[in-house]
Amino acid sequence: MSLLGNILWIILGGGIILFIEYLLSGLLLCFTIIGIPFGIQCIKLSVLALVPFGKEIRYTEQANGFLSTIMNVIWILVGGIWIAITHLAFAILCAITIVGIPFAKQHMK
Repeated sequence: MSLLGNILWIILGGGIILFIEYLLSGLLLCFTIIGIPFGIQCIKLSVLALVPFGKEIRYTEQANGFLSTIMNVIWILVGGIWIAITHLAFAILCAITIVGIPFAKQHMK
């Protein structure tokens, strides 16, 4: 079932567009020393954006403090806001139909 969901996701749910967006963002971020951690995570997220069905997301302990806050602000300004807007737009488009609701949930995940 996840194979069918992933195929439909790539074709109808905007998966290929998000994959390209995440991959390009990751590669551009890897050009700078400061952006390498963001770029690596962005490239990992590109694979998840391409085939999200059947994947499990695990939350881990995260670092607290000033450096973590600064890194989050940099991420939001550099690439996070644009990718979030793309996900939101696709989620709204997918949620219009009953068939697209699972895809909208994946976008909001």
